[in-house]
Amino acid sequence: MIKNHNGSKLAITASHKKALLRNLAAQLFLHEKITTTLPKAKELVSYGEKLLTKAKKGDLNAKKAIHAEINDKEVVKKVFDVLAPRYKERNGGYTQIIKTAQRRGDAAQEAIVQLVN
Repeated sequence: MIKNHNGSKLAITASHKKALLRNLAAQLFLHEKITTTLPKAKELVSYGEKLLTKAKKGDLNAKKAIHAEINDKEVVKKVFDVLAPRYKERNGGYTQIIKTAQRRGDAAQEAIVQLVN
């Protein structure tokens, strides 16, 4: 039976992918703009937007859910104090991907992921 699994594998294990996305999301929320490879950026947009949608509720359960994913108090505080109120009226589309040049060493396509204003 064919299963429709969402997302790309990124040639890493599931636990490594989970840790990678958590760290990328934490850095994106903290700095509001990061540079990474294009496949990682596409996965990050999906993951990060789901977290911001949860955070928009603003209740204790949402805070616990976000803290379970991102284990950094400073980032969680910024998500609930700055980012969630900023996107309160917006129904998705919190991030944007801008393709940049290829990396010199391995010619990987790079991209900038940033939060929209």
